[in-house]
Order: sequence, then C-alpha cells, then structure tokens
Amino acid sequence: MALPLQQYIASLDSACLPRILQVCSGVYFQGSVYEISGNEVCFSTGDIIKVTDIQLSSVCCEDVSNNETFELPVDHEGLLKVIPEEMPYSTIEELVKLRPVSLERSLPVTFTSSTKVELADVTLGTGSVLTLLAVAEKDKRCRCRILVGPGQASAEVDVPLGTRGQFYVHENEERFTPRDIALSPGLRSQRFRFDNAAMCQRTLVLSPVYQISAIMNMRKNVLQFPSTLAMDVVDITDTCEDSSFVVPLSLQEVHSQPDQTFPVVVEVVEAPETCSMFKCNWLPQLQTGIQMIFHGKTTSPMTIMSSVTKCKAQQYFMVSEQYAGRFRRRPRGFDSVYELYAAAAQTPGLKVSATRNCEEVEEEGFPGLSIGERLEVIGCRNVQLLGGQVDAVVCHALGEEDDEEDDDQDGEGKTENVIYLPLHMQGHFVELLSDKKKYKLNQLGKKPPLDVKAVTPDPGLEKDPLVDFSCLRIQGATLEPTIRASFLHTPNICFEIPTERLSMNVFCTQQPLPWPPNQAPKCSVESVTEVTDKFLHQFLKEMHPATSPPPRPPKRNLSMPRANKTVLTKTFDDMTIRSRRSSSPLPAIPASVRYRPLPSAPSSLATISLPNAVPNTYVGERHHFQNPVCEEDSSDYENEEDVLAMMLKKAQENVMFY
Repeated sequence: MALPLQQYIASLDSACLPRILQVCSGVYFQGSVYEISGNEVCFSTGDIIKVTDIQLSSVCCEDVSNNETFELPVDHEGLLKVIPEEMPYSTIEELVKLRPVSLERSLPVTFTSSTKVELADVTLGTGSVLTLLAVAEKDKRCRCRILVGPGQASAEVDVPLGTRGQFYVHENEERFTPRDIALSPGLRSQRFRFDNAAMCQRTLVLSPVYQISAIMNMRKNVLQFPSTLAMDVVDITDTCEDSSFVVPLSLQEVHSQPDQTFPVVVEVVEAPETCSMFKCNWLPQLQTGIQMIFHGKTTSPMTIMSSVTKCKAQQYFMVSEQYAGRFRRRPRGFDSVYELYAAAAQTPGLKVSATRNCEEVEEEGFPGLSIGERLEVIGCRNVQLLGGQVDAVVCHALGEEDDEEDDDQDGEGKTENVIYLPLHMQGHFVELLSDKKKYKLNQLGKKPPLDVKAVTPDPGLEKDPLVDFSCLRIQGATLEPTIRASFLHTPNICFEIPTERLSMNVFCTQQPLPWPPNQAPKCSVESVTEVTDKFLHQFLKEMHPATSPPPRPPKRNLSMPRANKTVLTKTFDDMTIRSRRSSSPLPAIPASVRYRPLPSAPSSLATISLPNAVPNTYVGERHHFQNPVCEEDSSDYENEEDVLAMMLKKAQENVMFY
C-alpha cells in the first residue's frame, strides 16, 4: 500500500533499517536542478531507493485553522501543552488506552462525566469531576478520586474500566518540548498550544521531519533528502531482499580498498575519455560494459622518457622500474649557456665542447669560442663585464692535453684560462663523455635530464619500443599509484593503470575468477607505456612548478653625442627607399608605335633574377628583405627602385618589339 513519504518515515522504526522503497508518484523540482544544498530533490516514478538511515532534523508545525506550516529546530526550548479533545470518551478504558503518552507519565488525569453513572457504592451525577489516580489492568479496575464540591471532603472509589458514559478530559498541566512530541506517536495525534501566550496562541499539530540517507543503483554518493518531499512510496523490502545496489567506484577509490579485496572481477561503468594521456593498445578496449580483472594495487616508480629526433615526431614513454633492459649514456647537446647552466647544476664537473664558432663581442662581454674548444663548468657567478653586471657561467678552458694533465696545472694557470659565459649568451655545446658502462633504469633516473640509448632490450617484452631510438632523454622520475589489471580473455598479460592519470568508474562484480582457487597464473607486466605530450607537459609542470625563465640581457647604453646622433640619422635617411631620388625618366614611345594586347607575359620577365636587397635597419624587421635562395652571395646589393626600373625598361623594349 502506497503511503506519503512523510507518513511512512514517521512510522518507521530505525531498528528495522535498511528498507527498500519504490517511488509510486515522483517529485520534481522546477527546472533541471537535481540537487540543492546537498539534498536530492527529484525522483521519478519507479525509482528504487534503499533507505539506510534516518535522523530527526526538525519539527513541522501546522496551524489547524489555516493549514499554514513552519518548522522548529529539534532543540527548541519552547514548551507546549495539550489541548483536550472536544469529542468525549465512551468508556473509562478508552480514555486510558488513548492517552498520548505512557500511562504512568500521564497520571493523574482529571475528567468530567456529562451523564449519570451508577457505581456499586455511589451514584455519580451529571457534571461529576473525577481524577484518575491508578489503573489495575489485570483486575480491569481503576482508582479515582471524586470531587464532591467546594468545602467538602473528597472520596476515593474503585471504578470498573468498562464503565460507560460520556467523559471529557480536562486540560493537563504537563508540558512537552517539540522533540518529545515528534518522537511520540501518541502525542503526534494531539493538538497543542504554546504555554507562553506571548509566543503563539494558535492551535498546532506537530510532525517530525527526518533527514533520510539512502542509496540508489548506479549512484556513487549516498543520497540525502528530507522526508517532506511530496511523493508516495511503497515498501518492497520483502520482495527485493536479494537485489543488490551497484555503487560505482573511481580508480582512486579502488586503490584505497584493502588488499584483501584483490583479485576481483570488475565491470567498467564509465569508460575513460577519448582524448587521454596514453597511447597504448589496452586503452581502446576499456569500453563501457567490458569486464576485467584487478590483480592488485601498488605504488610504482616510473621514469618518463622522450625520443630525441629532428626528422620524426617525438614520442614519449612511461617506463616502469621493472624494465629489465640496459642503457648507455649519450652526450647531451646544449643550445644556450642557460641550458648549460641548468645541466651543470645537476651534474657537477660537467665538461663540454663547442660545436659552432662564436665571435667575440666586446660590447656585450661575449668571449670568442672555436669549434672543438673544450670547457669545464665550474659554477655560476655575478661578474662585471663590458656589457654591465651580469650572471655568468664560470668555465675553465681545457687545453689539447688530457683532462688529467689539466688538473695538474697550478692555480695560476687555471686563473688565466677562466672564461665567463653570460647566461643570455647563445652557444652550441655537446657533452664530453667517456663512460661506456651499461646502466639499469633505476641507476639513471637520479639526476635528469639525461640522454641515453637502449642497447639491451627487455626480454620480457615481445617488442621493446625503446631500442628503435638512437637517443632517448630521461625527463624525470615519479611515484605513480597504479592498479595491475588484465582482461578476462588474457588473464596472464597484465598492465598497470595509473589511478591519478586516468578517469574511469568501475564496480566490483560477484563473478568468479577465471582460474581454479589458489592457482593464480604467473603474470607478465608491460613495463613500457607510450604516453602523449599532454602527459609530459603535466608531468613537467608538477616536477617544476615554479621554474624561472632565462635571464634577459642587460639594457644597452644608447646615449651618444648630439653631433654623432645627427650624422647617424642622416645616414639612416640616406638608406631608406623614399629618401632616394627617383631614377631617370624612361624614353618616350614614338607615336607611330601601335599597342597590341599581349597574349601572355614575355618569357624574359619570368627569368629575371632579383638580387638581394639591402636590409632596412632603420625601420626594423617589418622592412627586412631576405632572399632564401641566394644567401651566400651578398656583394650585389641594389635598391628596390633600381630593380623596378630595370623590369619596366625590359617590358617597354618587348612592347616596342611587337
């Protein structure tokens, strides 16, 4: 039988929980809001709800005269008194049984008989007032005091509970709190008025308001909603005892489960996003409804690598510490002094060799370097150069002799070979390595970044993708909470799912494992997982949250004498195109020459070679012309107007030819 939710919850004993309810008439909130202030406000007809807990939250007061309602907190300190019923009781037994509170608490009770009542010892006339003192339910009798009249002595008599008449109960002196009324089924059926006349003199009916905690199938969180929702429910606990309510779990929640939970068969409720951080063969198979095995959880040390290539697109990998291959160190390349400084901070005693010539610039304080010149990085220092006070990398120039001989030189020789490289200086260097040793992965991830090459593949992998690259760069290492998983059709081929990098919801099924009890198969784990650049960027952001940018070069001193400034301005004016005088006028065309339309452009126009133009350094990069074809021949520079005049002259000669 369907009941209003408020009525059903008020009559529900918390000791009988949990209870399974079905919504017979749904409740909807205006608009598309399903949750307000953490409370569920929308249910559809047919929804199945499992009530797990109820807590008294407030007391609802309804005015009998106009049906207006308001709520009082449970701890409200106001006292209320019972308003006697207007309808009389027909027997003393009915009066006793319908007391709103326990009989011991409600005694004594004063009532009036509006009819003549004949007892064994005395006859009660109309309007007699009696006070109920005690009740002997076993003997079906009660002890009453008869108030005869003012100034007269009262008498006590035994009255049978079955005595018939019309009895009206007087107003009781007992007072109740809102909590007492809400928790008592007998008091909830009575009418009340506040004892303090200044508060409220309206006749009220009080009912409890409960905060309900419940779960629903495929809902992740515990629902919270009040019992005042206007919907009808029916209790179907007896017919749905075996039904299970599936609660989806995220990968982080699965990782927080105890170890005794694993291994377990799970089903994917919400598949991961298409644009994921991983590029692996198991990711496309993680679709909604697929079942898989979670073998266990762990926190795996992972090393992030990227390929170093200029022709092909870069690839990125997350390599587990269980990788059994071997690596050799590769010399690193540095394209600026700042990169050299950052690498030297991780590798003390770094030795490099210059791969390009660098001309000396005295105004900026840049030293000259030749190809093959070897340097040993000593540290970083703030020095005073011709360009100003700058931060510079202090290097020791190594001679043609071996490094050991350079170390044996005296301090005076070392001082003479000290070179200061400003941090904002461009340069190209390569690391000097003499290490031919093979390293395990856990021996290389201590001081990233490092360039390595996989020289021995992992024997546990069918195809090791790392050995295909001539150079790999170790970006760093991290600890990743992972879940070891496999598919049902290949339970022995496992892979590790990083719980914090992949968003996916699953639920634990009751399906048995696909192997005999206590005979788990020997599993192989994929130790190399390809990831995307999005993964690398997020990893580097977490690894270096506040990395300062490279230093800016110092400001140049542009102050100069006024005379030199005038000469320089005049020189710049002469270099601009508009300041040049126009070329000599073209010769006039004779009147006898008739023009005819040309069928196509002359071939000579298409073969005109344009020499390199002089860069307009006065205006800036916007008028900087470059010829990408002829970069080496920079001697034949001409003005654009001269070139244009040449082209027009050629065209005029061709027209005259026709």
